Amino acid sequence: MVGTRVRVPFGRREVIAVVIQGTAESALTDKQLKPALEYLETEPVLPDTLFRALIWASEYYQHPVGDVFATAIPKLLRSGAPTLEIREVWRATVAPDPDQLTALRRAPKQQQLHAFIESNGQVSAAQIKQAGYSLSLARQLEHKQLVERAEITAVDSVSLAQTNKPGSAPLRLNSSQQDAVDVINASSEFHCYLLDGVTGSGKTEVYMQAMAKVLDAGAQCLLLVPEIGLTPQNLSRFESRFSCPIVTLHSGMTDRERLRAWRIARSGEAGIVIGTRSAIFTPLASPGLIVIDEEHDSSFKQQDGLRYSARDFGIKRAQLESMPIVLGSATPSLESLNNAIAGRFTHLKLTARAGNASKPRLILSDISASQLDEGISQELLIKIDKHLQQGNQVLLFINRRGFAPVLQCLQCGWASECTNCNARLTVHAKPPVLRCHHCEARAPIPRACPDCQSRNLATLGAGTQKLEAFLKARFTKTPVLRIDRDSTRGKRAFQALFDRINQGESCLLLGTQMLAKGHHFPDVTLVAVLDADIGLFSPDFRGQEHMAQTIVQTAGRAGRAEKPGEVIIQTRHSQHPALVNLVNASYEDYARDLLKERAQSKMPPFAHLALLRIESTFPDRGFNFARDCLTQANALQTDFAAIELIGPLPAPLEKKAGRHRFQLYIKCGSRPILLRYLQQFTQALERVKSPAQTRWSLDVDPLDLI
Repeated sequence: MVGTRVRVPFGRREVIAVVIQGTAESALTDKQLKPALEYLETEPVLPDTLFRALIWASEYYQHPVGDVFATAIPKLLRSGAPTLEIREVWRATVAPDPDQLTALRRAPKQQQLHAFIESNGQVSAAQIKQAGYSLSLARQLEHKQLVERAEITAVDSVSLAQTNKPGSAPLRLNSSQQDAVDVINASSEFHCYLLDGVTGSGKTEVYMQAMAKVLDAGAQCLLLVPEIGLTPQNLSRFESRFSCPIVTLHSGMTDRERLRAWRIARSGEAGIVIGTRSAIFTPLASPGLIVIDEEHDSSFKQQDGLRYSARDFGIKRAQLESMPIVLGSATPSLESLNNAIAGRFTHLKLTARAGNASKPRLILSDISASQLDEGISQELLIKIDKHLQQGNQVLLFINRRGFAPVLQCLQCGWASECTNCNARLTVHAKPPVLRCHHCEARAPIPRACPDCQSRNLATLGAGTQKLEAFLKARFTKTPVLRIDRDSTRGKRAFQALFDRINQGESCLLLGTQMLAKGHHFPDVTLVAVLDADIGLFSPDFRGQEHMAQTIVQTAGRAGRAEKPGEVIIQTRHSQHPALVNLVNASYEDYARDLLKERAQSKMPPFAHLALLRIESTFPDRGFNFARDCLTQANALQTDFAAIELIGPLPAPLEKKAGRHRFQLYIKCGSRPILLRYLQQFTQALERVKSPAQTRWSLDVDPLDLI
């Protein structure tokens, strides 16, 4: 049956496969065909609509269909684990021995346990323990043939309408929030809504009140968040509001934990599923609503393997499953904003902060002529001190991990560089080491310059670790909490930091983009963006869009409760039109100006891109193969005049992890034409023999051009 798993021979191995299609005939002879060794189930692993969505993803992203299904199915299922969880239960025997029942009167605890099992029909070992009995007592009843053990499939579908009894009361909505909920709840059919709300405007409350109606109708909701660190706070809020089962799915879970959550969602027992990017593939027994929070975030785009966009796949899935989807953001992507302007999405706006919170005041601080202490101006240090003395929290944002971005010899100019990448090695202090943030190569910190043997080495610039040391020395009585990928590697590390922040004590928060994504810090009254200029001169055409989103999202952490907030944006280009417009106008006005520029340059969303990446250990082989790919691309242009080819060119980061990288840009104003072209182009590339240690990949709708 299509959609079921089978165990099949593959060379000398046996592997688990998914039946994609059935046929009664084959061009191959009987000797060339091999029978499946075992059917692992009689029903499809995935619902039909999700199955068709994965087939669409294979065709759209020009990716092998087998790898698409491997991406969507939990690892343990790909290894042959049963689709349904098998649980052991205890139940009373049908025809117990009358003499044994009579004898139970002399064993009151056994008699009570027997009555408990009999009255419940069947109970698990955990339920027996929760009721205050021991398993040894149950085994004594089993020996007397009064109870028996049996195996059942774990999760049966339940009525979510019966389990969705409100916990905490819903908050009172303002008029904009209520209008958004009413519009979303007006139809249960497919429609895409862009919930465009300023930071702190109560988008999550809109999600929850829209979900309440879906759950009352007996359907399920799927919520996607951009970071693992956002799942605990969302789980806590949703569990306090809804009594239905809620599961989370993200890469921080073990394979067994992920499979269990997947099974509960698939069965229909879980009313709400909260997860990161890959959770978009979670099967739902009764799909009712998809919500993608912070839809603009680049983490929703997979950067290797199946290079899918969870947002775009979610829209296609919602269409096939005939349910609404809500895309929420304070800084919508230009693609989503353009779809809303064109009427393809319904544009719902929340222009005011919820409750008594007010928008923070944004200030451009020109540091071009300022004397800085580890990248912080004296003016900012004074403001930090003022806010801390008032018992508030201060957040400093710098998108640079480590202690310092480079180690340099002041004698001869040598700088620490990665031998595998065209990039500098970052200095880390805890533990002391030089690290490449592109390939994760490590090297000891030298005591002397490798070139001239001088000991006059110095770190240039500042990362989060260096700033942490400076702030601890400068504000000795104030806790400094550093939040970046290095400080939150432990399974509970981020949650521990988050819990401490929410205790409300006066402290300094220092971190990277992990701090800028959707967190609610009610006691933060001052936010400082220490280096706002990085995106102004990015080689990526999306650089200014990403810069604006980062600044607005980071600024949104200030003044989210009743305390007013202010935001200091340090820059050496305070007169740059992009920064001036961002501070003086709304994000939407700024984004509309960017859309005009994109339209003039015929770049996304007014054109559609695909990126062919070629990587090789040897630069000449890589470039020659890239030229061969261009030849194949040009040969197809006679039938596809609308296709524009740019390159091949060295990638902006030409060497990464020991491989030299080249890129061929493929652009077209029509998405259907581009997809037809890519289908023929990838087939042509499959026929071209690539040199040894050279590989290629295709990225449709690329976000990362670096």
